[in-house]
Amino acid sequence: MSTLVEIKVPDIGDYRNVPVIEVLVKPGDTVKPEDPLITLESDKATMDVPAPQAGTVRELKIKVGDKVSEGSLILTLDSAAAAVTAAEPASTPAAKAPPAATPTPNKSEGAAPASVTPYAGPKGDIHAEVVVLGAGPGGYTAAFRAADLGKKTVLIERYPTLGGVCLNVGCIPSKALLHVAKVITEADEMAHAGVAFGKPRVELDKLRAWKSSVVGKLTKGLAGLAKQRKVEVVQGVGAFTSPNTIRVEGKDGAKTVSFDHGIIAAGSSVAKIPGFPYDDPRLIDSTGALELPEVPKRLLVIGGGIIGLEMATVFDALGSKITVVELMDGLMPGADRDIVKPLEKRIARRYEKILLKTKVAKIEAAKNGLKVTFDGEHEGEDTFDYVLVAVGRRPNGRAINAEAAGVAVNERGYIPTDSQMRTNVPHIFAIGDIASEPMLAHKATHEGKLAAEVIAGHKVAFDARTIPSVAYTDPEVAWMGLTETQARAQGIEYDKASFPWAASGRALATGRDEGATKLLFDKKTGRILGAGMVGVNAGELIAETVLALEMGADAEDLGLTIHPHPTLSETVFFAAEIAEGSITDLYMPKK
Repeated sequence: MSTLVEIKVPDIGDYRNVPVIEVLVKPGDTVKPEDPLITLESDKATMDVPAPQAGTVRELKIKVGDKVSEGSLILTLDSAAAAVTAAEPASTPAAKAPPAATPTPNKSEGAAPASVTPYAGPKGDIHAEVVVLGAGPGGYTAAFRAADLGKKTVLIERYPTLGGVCLNVGCIPSKALLHVAKVITEADEMAHAGVAFGKPRVELDKLRAWKSSVVGKLTKGLAGLAKQRKVEVVQGVGAFTSPNTIRVEGKDGAKTVSFDHGIIAAGSSVAKIPGFPYDDPRLIDSTGALELPEVPKRLLVIGGGIIGLEMATVFDALGSKITVVELMDGLMPGADRDIVKPLEKRIARRYEKILLKTKVAKIEAAKNGLKVTFDGEHEGEDTFDYVLVAVGRRPNGRAINAEAAGVAVNERGYIPTDSQMRTNVPHIFAIGDIASEPMLAHKATHEGKLAAEVIAGHKVAFDARTIPSVAYTDPEVAWMGLTETQARAQGIEYDKASFPWAASGRALATGRDEGATKLLFDKKTGRILGAGMVGVNAGELIAETVLALEMGADAEDLGLTIHPHPTLSETVFFAAEIAEGSITDLYMPKK
């Protein structure tokens, strides 16, 4: 039997007469619990009003422009469909995109159980209320948050130190070396200003030791945080043996960990191209590159994405002659071409070659180096001292015996989750690289905290409107929200404002004026849809635009926000002024 339910505005704090700026459903739509119904705006902050239960929309009682308060009637809901909706499996794939932004990670929809009965079966050598498999940024964040919320937590990690790939052999050591590269290139480029330095003497042993000390400080810090929170760390390779047990093979033998709730944070691994001579030490991946075995005279980087270009930046500064080969028609395929162009222009002058629309067909080990055969637009052969393979990463979904727990793994190795990071097995969650793209540490930490809070009974879900991306190249490239490429493909109408750093006093004063800041705004509402930046420290600047998108800010909000002068942060302000038509630092002809 169907029941007609009146859905009203819930408690929204002290706000009264809040305007409705968007109605997200129409009569006949089927909604699930927590699906957004309308969007309200107050003091330039936006909030979605979610459905309190499942059902079918019968009649709307409000429209865009109406003003509502707590208790205002939104719509009537036919609850007949509620039972059907609640029965949908959590593993059904259905991509979910936030408003006016890039898609969120691939989340499957479905009603998550309100609670999970604690495990009552045979206990393992160790029992935990929450077990986290993998101690990367997402894993240790999940474990620490669960412990802070009062849960007895066990953290399983295959390596001797916490931090995962990111901290030990990824994000942190690479940024340490990129800092060294920046110092070297900045010193060299000061010659045009009348300040010349001698050629740097690079002592690789000391450089490796310094990089390792940076990593060591952070890993020791994490170990201390785990101890303070009484999180038990179990070292070894973990794999599921049942829906509530994980077997951990460690140096001291095997242990079984039983658990009430599990969070899979097992990350990803370097992707390999079949047929290459991986037993040759001159063929390296990003981990091998960070070990700095030596500075090669000639280095080939296979892959023109973020990882490959960051490593190219390091070795170029250290003195290697760099060739980059990329299968696509441009570097860094995820970013708009105009944002990548200043980077391409700079490295084209510095690197030996950039080979686009080209692939490596074969690599042969020779006494004098690795002989590489190219196919595509730049056919031919060449020999390099080292070859770095940086063609991406693959999720570790098939490496943890997930089938023993009944956890679904898709054909690409990802573990699908719902908006609460829950897998198809109600008490097991998955976060980070293993759950979905993008494979970014800051996404993983956000998801890890969320999963722990769901387990603790908090009413939360993944609702980030965007996840920023940064390439720590020279210059840096950063973007968030909707790109122009995506907007055109989706038929979204937008206005663009781009401010050249050549008109920035700060950029000119530092001798690096090749950058640009681009903002995209919704053509109708003026709200920010996306941003792209290229230039020194672009990765630091992008955060302001992320917050602007999350807050529903428009061009006027940014243009009326006083920024310190002279700073690169002003470029966001100037771009917003261009959109508003109020800029004075550039002359913009009237349209």
